[in-house]
Amino acid sequence: MKILYNDGHVAECPAELELDTLRHSAAHIMAQAVKRLYPQAHFAYGPATEKGFHYDIDLGDVKLGDEDLPAIEKEMQKIVKENLPFKVYPLPREEAVKLMESRGEIYKVEHISDLPEDATITFYQQGDYIDMCVGPHLTYTKALKAFKLTALSGAYWKNDQKNKMLTRINGVAFRNAEELAAYEKEMEEARARDHRRIGKDMSLFMTDDLVGKGLPMFLPKGYVIWQQLENYIRDKEVMLGYQHVMTPCVGTVDLYRTSGHWEHYKDNMFPAMEVEGESFVLRPMNCPHHMRIYANRPRSYRDLPLRIGEIAHDFRFEASGTLKGIERGRHFCQNDAHLFVTPEQIKDEVASVVDLIFSTYKDFGITDYRCVLSLRDPDDKVKYHQDDAMWEKAESALREVLRELNIDFTEEIGEAAFYGPKLDVNVKPAVGAEYTLSTCQLDFCLPAKFDLKYIDKDGSEKTPVVLHRAILGSLDRFMAYLIEETKGVFPLWLAPVQVKVLPVSDKSMEYAEKVYQQLRERRIRVELDDRNEKIGYKIRYARQVDKVPYMLILGEKEVAEGNVSARDRATDQTEAYTLEEFENKVLREIAERK
Repeated sequence: MKILYNDGHVAECPAELELDTLRHSAAHIMAQAVKRLYPQAHFAYGPATEKGFHYDIDLGDVKLGDEDLPAIEKEMQKIVKENLPFKVYPLPREEAVKLMESRGEIYKVEHISDLPEDATITFYQQGDYIDMCVGPHLTYTKALKAFKLTALSGAYWKNDQKNKMLTRINGVAFRNAEELAAYEKEMEEARARDHRRIGKDMSLFMTDDLVGKGLPMFLPKGYVIWQQLENYIRDKEVMLGYQHVMTPCVGTVDLYRTSGHWEHYKDNMFPAMEVEGESFVLRPMNCPHHMRIYANRPRSYRDLPLRIGEIAHDFRFEASGTLKGIERGRHFCQNDAHLFVTPEQIKDEVASVVDLIFSTYKDFGITDYRCVLSLRDPDDKVKYHQDDAMWEKAESALREVLRELNIDFTEEIGEAAFYGPKLDVNVKPAVGAEYTLSTCQLDFCLPAKFDLKYIDKDGSEKTPVVLHRAILGSLDRFMAYLIEETKGVFPLWLAPVQVKVLPVSDKSMEYAEKVYQQLRERRIRVELDDRNEKIGYKIRYARQVDKVPYMLILGEKEVAEGNVSARDRATDQTEAYTLEEFENKVLREIAERK
């Protein structure tokens, strides 16, 4: 495949540039198609991405819907068949501005003003479409063999909420039809696993625009799963000496000024509320509250390590285009904890946190993950607390501990919290890109900001070190992860409905109600399907929609013998038990968390 560079020369495309060039060219072809269909359109940025491309577009008063994408895609196919050549030429800054002004490209004009004075400004043209770009691009539009438009979303100009919201059209492009077909198969699997679809089908959670975007509400069955996860992790933490607290969902702006979050994190927080002369904000995280709990009374080295845990409600103002069910919302509940330790205790406490992470992953069968040491970018003077000595000390300490623990890890610059480095454990889900599930952060910064102290063995006053850690991350995201990994087929102990009682007919209804009541009294989560439907339909519904681990099929035979016929979802086999035998079997499996 030949490509056109911005200096005008044509050459064979290096393998590492092939997909990027295809996708970047696809963005230009899509923009040309949009311009033909919507002449009033103005274009912002149109980059290639990891698996595709997008273009952010100002369409004026026009609101696109998913139903409009096929028409744009059809116009793109037409442009590809026209086999238009790509041409490139540079322009001096003044001429570049005049060209973009003459075409009404207000965003390109602003982009030019952001470029260095000595920047070379080049334009690529195919047919009647001209775009400011550094390239490279295909030589002809016909070289784009396989593409598809996938979704619409919103995006602020320059990613700034103060600017206008633009329409982002997303697409994918590949070398050939076979690669595109493989991608579409992967996306079909992703749709089948999408926690939003499964959550709706199983009545686990819901969202409502009147309540607010990004504010999911857990329905009874979903809240059962949520509670089981909460009980699971709290029990593990209690066994390790954690003390659990409950703190408010709001704090004063002064609290976050003290912690530094107001300076470094304000754009991700909800606006302040003025009440009786004080400014309050919904909290985005819990560390400032826990710092104040530590400072509540004098501390001795004998009090350390002090492990404070909380399942805490937090709020962050995520852009609407990034919201995704319970995986990413504006309200979520963190499995949070802060460990106040002496410097000598850092290694043992980090080791304990790592053991807790890995034992939790073992319980849930999570095997595809990697560990990352996330460091600051020393050139970023805005994102990070400025204290080179502190960063050197914290990063070296955490790196040394991880090596001593023989943990395999990679290092990534620019991924640290603003106050300190962290160990991130990134999981690879069944579909989609990896993301961080668990984290352990080493912090010398906030204890000093809050002037935290303890009296050491020699009677001197020292500042503790804090470990910020989350094992399940947020319960919401962890639940989304489990839904997509299992397709909603939860293990017995987590299943919102553990047993479904299915009477074959009205003749066995009275016995079914008796069985249902007895299981409820044993604290087994059970439902009775008393609908006037055939037993085959009830079984299929319980298995495929509700995904219930055990179905009790009760007919005249079971009534006469006083037992139950239990169908196991996992094996699809049916066995006869006395009711007591079945209850004990279920309770044993729940206790063992099979």
